[in-house]
Amino acid sequence: MQVQDLPALNAVLNTITVLLLVAGLMAILRGKKELHQKLMLTAFATSTLFLIGYLVHKIFHGPTSFQGQGTIRYFYFTILISHTILAIVNLPLILRTFYLSLNGRFAEHKKIARWTFPIWMYVSVTGVIVYMMLYQWFKA
Repeated sequence: MQVQDLPALNAVLNTITVLLLVAGLMAILRGKKELHQKLMLTAFATSTLFLIGYLVHKIFHGPTSFQGQGTIRYFYFTILISHTILAIVNLPLILRTFYLSLNGRFAEHKKIARWTFPIWMYVSVTGVIVYMMLYQWFKA
């Protein structure tokens, strides 16, 4: 694997994260706490691998310019900016949510997870959209 392969791998990791998050939500709604915990820990692992791959790519490859022209640029940058801001906000939310769960503080965990889950989903889904726009649909 080379540095230029990381964006595709990262998109796969984000897609897997989305699937794990949905499965984790379904598990907890069905009262399957142990399965929920395993799915969410795995989602955390795939997100962590994504973050490592993202940082390695940015360090060794640098930024990639969006090639789309016209109105699509506004759409792309709207998604990118919201994705980036929410990704920054989401990391401490995820860490806090896990901390509360691992310490048996489930009432607090549930309250913060109501915010963490949709933001984490949005960041993961828009990560795939950004990849598709940048490397597939509007590549140079």
